[in-house]
Amino acid sequence: MTAQTPDAGAVDPVWSVENIRRRQGRPIDVDRHVGARMRQRRTMLGLTQQQMAELINVTYQQAHKYEKGINRIASGRLYGIAKALGCDVNYFFEGLDADKRIKPHPNPQDRQLLELARTYARLTSKQKHMVSALVHSLDDAND
Repeated sequence: MTAQTPDAGAVDPVWSVENIRRRQGRPIDVDRHVGARMRQRRTMLGLTQQQMAELINVTYQQAHKYEKGINRIASGRLYGIAKALGCDVNYFFEGLDADKRIKPHPNPQDRQLLELARTYARLTSKQKHMVSALVHSLDDAND
């Protein structure tokens, strides 16, 4: 099939908006969304971009470009990223059709909550019980 200008009303996949954007070197929304989800999951796990790059066997710069949606992630690579981050491939596409955008950068409160959750997960059962009792007593003191 040759790349000819389509007739009025006809839709030729060669001339689709997605193909035109890709030819111009601009990331499309799905690339940015997948990259944002990758960054969100990495941050949730407390990994740096350098650590992420090492896990998936790419350079720091390549991992950064994936997260920004500058470079499209091939399906095999996305599968490897999902395994490295301990999630299903579908995770990266969740919320794609939603009207609201994913925040690519967690705010300070989100970071604090993530750090608290990671630390709490490392505690023993007895320590978790003690933390729970402390939080309840602090909450009671506010009343």
